[in-house]
Amino acid sequence: MIKALSWATLALAATTAQAAEPQTYQQPSAEIRAVLDAPALPGHMLSPDQRTLASISLRRYRSIAELSRPVLRLAGMRIDAGASSPQLTGAIESLTLRELTNPAAPERVVKLPAGGSFSAMRWSPDSRHFLLHRRTANATELWVGDAATGLIRAVKGVKLNTILSSSVAWVGPDEIVALTVPERRGPAPVFDAPSGPSIQESMGRTSPERTLQDLLKNSQDEALFSYHATSALRRIQLATGTSREIGKPGLYADLEAVGTQGVLLTERLVPPFSYQVTWQDFARQVALLDAKGQVLRDLGTVKLKEGVPVEGVITGPRNFSSSPLADGAVYWVEALDGGDQRNKVPQRDKLMRLDPPYQGEGREVHRTAGRLSSLIFVEGSPRALVTDFDRDRLWVTTDLVALDGSGKPQRLQDRSWRDRYNDPGQPSLRLQPNGRYAARVDGGDRLLFAGAGASKEGDLPFLDSVSLKDAKATRLFRSGTTHYERPITLLADGRLLTSRESAAEPPNLMLRSGDGFSQMQALTTVADPTPQLRAIKRELVKFKRADGVELSFWMYLPPDYQPGQRRPTLVWAYPLEFTDASTAGQVSGSSSRFTTFAGSSPLMLLLDGYVVLMDATMPVVGDPKTVNDSFVEQITANARAIVDKAAELGVSDPQQMVVAGHSYGAFMTANLLAHTQIFKAGIARSGAYNRTLTPFGFQSERRTYWEAQDVYLKLSPFNYADKLKTPLLLIHGESDDNPGTFPIQSARFYQALAGTGGQVRYVVLPHESHGYSARESIGHTLWEMSTWMKRQTSDPKAPR
Repeated sequence: MIKALSWATLALAATTAQAAEPQTYQQPSAEIRAVLDAPALPGHMLSPDQRTLASISLRRYRSIAELSRPVLRLAGMRIDAGASSPQLTGAIESLTLRELTNPAAPERVVKLPAGGSFSAMRWSPDSRHFLLHRRTANATELWVGDAATGLIRAVKGVKLNTILSSSVAWVGPDEIVALTVPERRGPAPVFDAPSGPSIQESMGRTSPERTLQDLLKNSQDEALFSYHATSALRRIQLATGTSREIGKPGLYADLEAVGTQGVLLTERLVPPFSYQVTWQDFARQVALLDAKGQVLRDLGTVKLKEGVPVEGVITGPRNFSSSPLADGAVYWVEALDGGDQRNKVPQRDKLMRLDPPYQGEGREVHRTAGRLSSLIFVEGSPRALVTDFDRDRLWVTTDLVALDGSGKPQRLQDRSWRDRYNDPGQPSLRLQPNGRYAARVDGGDRLLFAGAGASKEGDLPFLDSVSLKDAKATRLFRSGTTHYERPITLLADGRLLTSRESAAEPPNLMLRSGDGFSQMQALTTVADPTPQLRAIKRELVKFKRADGVELSFWMYLPPDYQPGQRRPTLVWAYPLEFTDASTAGQVSGSSSRFTTFAGSSPLMLLLDGYVVLMDATMPVVGDPKTVNDSFVEQITANARAIVDKAAELGVSDPQQMVVAGHSYGAFMTANLLAHTQIFKAGIARSGAYNRTLTPFGFQSERRTYWEAQDVYLKLSPFNYADKLKTPLLLIHGESDDNPGTFPIQSARFYQALAGTGGQVRYVVLPHESHGYSARESIGHTLWEMSTWMKRQTSDPKAPR
């Protein structure tokens, strides 16, 4: 019998055979391995009452064995059928609890039993408990912890089903409703042979769907998806561990508590299912249920999102949500433009509201000029922060809206989507008794906003107080320039909790008090896990391209770098579109950040002696409708300016520079090599190279292939394979599930380059998706990148 091989396996076999290399994972240099395998910096979660601090260390990498576990690829997702969960989940390695304001108090180590991986920690609204998931080969279990002691225990008889949602609804201080595997679920359907062909039909209807992966293909897929994704609502008493099913099992895609009376808002997927879109766009039935799972009000159906214009929305109700406050109101959004962004209308969306006892029709409470993109409720009153997005201008606005019609909206944000310097930040949220979050209100009349604080001097995080009366912002705190200090929360006693770091100091929690928060108390003492990185030098470099557009990159010099040396250099970039040159020139990042590398970061190549120009800005400026008409010309101008500036600084040899990127950065890399001779070589990871395979738009391109055929063809490096002779390393995950970057993009590009005499190496990473997560894959990727640099450039450590 001949065993069938996947396309990617065949491509890998062909590449390996040609190169006569063993098919084994390679390891990067000892210097890179030491950083790659160093402990991760811990994360922190503060309890809602601000008394208990949880410190969480996450596992840095998966193993290839874990990625090799069987998965079902259905409706746009990858399912671990045994655990009734998505394929990939994070894993907690260690968890400790301590009193926030008493550093001398002993830590309470949470003992995590072996036999599975723990994840998804969340606090109870009253801060007395915390929840965890434990995934095993046969189930996803629910565990509950005691905040006072750190002891945890499994809730017996409960098997969670987190395939579509991991939401829980708090219906009491110690009681939740969770989505679980139904008690009377029988065995999974088994199919020995296909029941018939897969048939689709489109008779004159326009249906411009994006290129998506892992979709349903036939009735057997539908049956498997329905079986595994169906869950039951289960009411669980955390104190006693008792539980019972309520209502009827269904394909629950969302669950949330409404108000404070135990009412539930649910959304269930309903057939007919689509073979063109993922489950997120399937039709869904929306209903309000009582504490016993009985239907209080059927709120109707959200339509299947198929046949919708590019970047459009469905007509009719969509995006249901409910107030997290005691009023228990339910909200949804409806389009005013027929769901089509091309229609010129004064307002695009309206926000609707339905109040208890949920009788009659909803009433309109607000309209937005752009597409409504965010709704954040404000605690203590019927108000919300409503954000809308104008696609034509790439413009974002946020209003403080009185949902009861008691006043006019107050404008809080009105800026270009790309304008980082004027970003007001995000509102601080507070957990409500029903487990829902709402924008926090302090003193009865002010919101708190925390932001990155992008500026010409780099990122300077801030905390603002915003008046509910006049929407004016008052700066409470701003990071200095010697340290990067990020505000976490303002405590009830007026003290400020921050995370503070510098180029030489790892992030540690600080408690600030006094006038202007000038007094500091250290709460944690995290040790430097990679002291060898402190010898790396980092500098923000600003310059201009030929037409005056401002550019920048972060210049990293390796630990052994000596002034005056010109070394081979890696340029890592990702293109972004802008409507004007002023926002294109804005800088991001901070020279005061603690240097740490993770995963397959290109910065790892510093440890092998290379200069790295990180996050080199690659702006493409123009009208959003036609900006890609000059994509090649603009990235070429950017690249020439980057190379010239690096040469001017004396750190790089312009004849020894390699350009690289991931995803759209890989697309950029291939286009630069196809149209210019600026770089010595290129590295393209998980990219797309033939735009005719994404005919209904890509990245910011909103025109279809048939509307902008010349642009699609020009921006396809595949079409220039016979002219691309610069050495190129292609790396791609065998199971890439990102829209547009199907593995066949790299497979066909490699075939075209190899067939026309190009210099190309093609590496396929087994079982990896768009981002690489297995330790073996990450180590091999770094080995490939460093080895490629060595093959294509001179020895970076050789004296010059």
